[in-house]
Order: sequence, then structure tokens, then C-alpha cells
Amino acid sequence: MKPVVLLIGADKGGVGKTTITRTVIDYLASKNMPTRAFDAEHPRGTLKRFHPGSTDIIDITDVADQMKMLDTPNSSEVKVSVIDIRAGLLSETLQALTDVGFFDMVKSGEFNFGLLHVVGPSIASLDEISEMLPLAEDKHYFVVKNFINETSFFEWNSPEVHKRYFKMMKNAIEVNIPRLNERAYEQVELAGIPFATFVANRNPQGLPANYSLVLRGYVRTWLNQISAEYDRVGLVNRLSGNVIGKPDAGTLASQKDDRGLVTD
Repeated sequence: MKPVVLLIGADKGGVGKTTITRTVIDYLASKNMPTRAFDAEHPRGTLKRFHPGSTDIIDITDVADQMKMLDTPNSSEVKVSVIDIRAGLLSETLQALTDVGFFDMVKSGEFNFGLLHVVGPSIASLDEISEMLPLAEDKHYFVVKNFINETSFFEWNSPEVHKRYFKMMKNAIEVNIPRLNERAYEQVELAGIPFATFVANRNPQGLPANYSLVLRGYVRTWLNQISAEYDRVGLVNRLSGNVIGKPDAGTLASQKDDRGLVTD
């Protein structure tokens, strides 16, 4: 398997970006695809708290840390690098990868690449997507709608919005992340462990814990729903370069109802 670089980010904060990263790491582990992770919330870090053994905190704008990310995948036994981009730095990160020639290496087949762009329900997020498209051209680009609360993406469903935005998003793959019960989410946060570890009722040291059966059930159901969503869009196949099915399956441009409106 050739090295894979998967970016997860947003130019807006508060959309649940690191939560999505954690679900991706759990999902890939369940598919026997171990990951090494980079946490760009420099210097404090956020992702590293939940995956300390496989996560390095980096400054995405620092050349030495860019080398740590991109110069080492070929020599690493772990071929999948997941990079949790700090809010507000996604565009800058994509531009930096362009400047160092990374995307030329993707085109030549040296790397596989994917981008999970986590967005909110506002029209401003659609503007963010349109700004990202030129940088994400010819790459596996996933638009992640994260229902972290009672969020509704109804603003996306008007004919005007469809005409203005979605016709140019033919290759953007839509991913829907359901809402997790708030108390269950808080319990995982307090435990400071991966979601899958919480479900398995293990503490940070891997020893048996005593977490609520009910809360573990909520997290298990939620993870299963997310796993089914990642399966639906063919995340593993796309990252490994083995895309199967219709090229436009799951794209934003294809998500329309009988009236031609984009649907949730």
C-alpha cells in the first residue's frame, strides 16, 4: 500500500473537527488500517489527549514539522497519516502542500490523499467550500456535515443555493455525521480515551473499567452509524486507491430530491 495522507480540517472553529478525526482513527483501526496522527493544535494539542501513543503535536506552518509529516511516510511501517488541522489553517495548509510539490507527487502516484472538510450549516460554510474546491481539485474531497447539536442544514436546500453552489461541486463527497447523546459524549471526554476504547469498557491503560452500560450503548450505536456512513462513501477504497461503484455516488451534486433540491 502506498502512503496515504488524510487531512481533516475546517476554516471555521466549533464544528467538531477533532471529534471527526477521532472517529476516523477508530474506523480505520477497525479495518486493520493503523494510523499515525499529527495534531496541529500547536503547542497544546487536543487530539493527542485521546491518542497519546500515536500522535505528534506539530506546527503546520513550520518547515521542520512539514518535513516530519511528509518526509517520513515511505519509511514508516504505518502507511496512513491522519492530520488534524487547527481551525483557520486549512486553506493555508493546502497552499503549503501545493508549494512543496506534494500534490504533484499525488498526481504521479507516490501518495494517496484525502481531505475531510468539516462544515457548519450556514451559507458561510458553503462559501468556504467554494474557496476550497480549486485547492481540492482532482483529490478525494469529502464535505462532512457534523450534526453536533440540533444543527439543521436547511439553508442548503433552496433552489438558489443549489444553483449557486452545488453545480460546481460535482466531485465533493457528502458525509453525514449523526449527533451523539450529550451525556455520553461528555463521559468519553472526561475519560480522555478513544470512542472505541470507551465502548470496550477499558481505561487509558487498557485495563477493565466501569463505564455506564447505557452510555457505552449510545456511543456504540453512534460509532456503528458513522462506520456505515464511511462504508457508504467508500472511504477505505478511496484512500487506498481502489474506488469502486459510480464515481459520483454520494457526491453533493447528486444529493437531490424530486424537485432538484439538495437533501440531507
